[in-house]
Amino acid sequence: MVPFCCLSFFLLSLSFVFLSQFSNFANAQAQALDYPTVTLSTRWTNNGDYFQCKSSHSSAELLIMRVMTDDASIEVVWSTNRNNPVKINATLELTSKGDLVLKDADGTIAWSTNTSSKSVVGLNLTDLGNLVLFDKNNVTVWQSFDHPIDTLVLGQKLMAGQRLMPSVSETNWAIDGTLTLYMNGRGLFAQIETSPPQIYYQSLIDNPNANTESPYVEFVNGSLAFFSNSIQNLSLILVPHASFVQYMKLGSDGHLRVYQLSYKLGWSSTAARFIWSSPDYMCAMWEEVADLLTMSLAGDCGYPKVCGQYGIYSDGQCSCPTLSEGMSYFRLVNYTKPNFGCSKNIPLSCEASQDQSFLELKDVTYFTLTSNLMNIDASSCKEACAKNCSCEAAIFKY
Repeated sequence: MVPFCCLSFFLLSLSFVFLSQFSNFANAQAQALDYPTVTLSTRWTNNGDYFQCKSSHSSAELLIMRVMTDDASIEVVWSTNRNNPVKINATLELTSKGDLVLKDADGTIAWSTNTSSKSVVGLNLTDLGNLVLFDKNNVTVWQSFDHPIDTLVLGQKLMAGQRLMPSVSETNWAIDGTLTLYMNGRGLFAQIETSPPQIYYQSLIDNPNANTESPYVEFVNGSLAFFSNSIQNLSLILVPHASFVQYMKLGSDGHLRVYQLSYKLGWSSTAARFIWSSPDYMCAMWEEVADLLTMSLAGDCGYPKVCGQYGIYSDGQCSCPTLSEGMSYFRLVNYTKPNFGCSKNIPLSCEASQDQSFLELKDVTYFTLTSNLMNIDASSCKEACAKNCSCEAAIFKY
């Protein structure tokens, strides 16, 4: 049950950090970076907190190494096996058969591109941040852009059938409903994967050919834009124009945020992601420049996980449902973190329905509300829910 609102590594096993040049960012386009091609039978060993896919002594590489040694500055834009991390001494190998294989320390295969029969001759990391396996004709056989996780970088596309999905959150309620952002010929959608799924954001377009085209959205400078055979560069969501490198990320809280690399003179204790400082104390850091969905959702109340399970959101605070006389049938999961949600004091039971009743909450709304029953009164609405053992709440709109 997602919340109501008041009306008033060793985290990742194989990952890319955001690599950027500290030079002029002309027109916010990707700069040409000299990434060496990786040949077959190349192996990397995880002897720290991350994999390194290349090694050289150029100044760019030294700067990247400096970034990577600070956990707070690592910005992962793509990963695999992210919710089941491997251990120290795990290996990543581009085999002689052209398969990119991630093995745990005991030799167990944790992940593979399954490209051993596709004539792969090498691996390359493009200037857009796309990891590519290619054949002798330089044709892409496999690429990370076809398997997005929770992040889009400038120039990256999200195709129909692909989804952004946050990694598992530390909060104990996140596993009960996975959030996803996806698109199709009708527009862009964000939903929580309950049964059935519940959409909390949508940007619809008028597309009579929605079922016959191959649409996609692309993160271009200034917007998240829709493309298809008949529609070109239609802005679905405006994004602040990039003055330097940007990426957008779907968080476990459902927010789609845009981050940009920026420079500050001196150091601030509020800076979230410190990256680099020169002798004159010029700092580079990742700063949030946009929260893309919030305005359309009229604030935090429009997000399905703002207060966890069974939580009530009001004036920026989370609480559990209570009766006017103060009686409570719920308690906070974590009293120091109310946004983790609530749990029932006494679990519901289908065998004891005669001992259960509805707790009426007035002046509340739900983040998504589609009427399943029309022309019905409040009593009949509650009765319909009571007869369904899987129903925990009836929402009636006057």
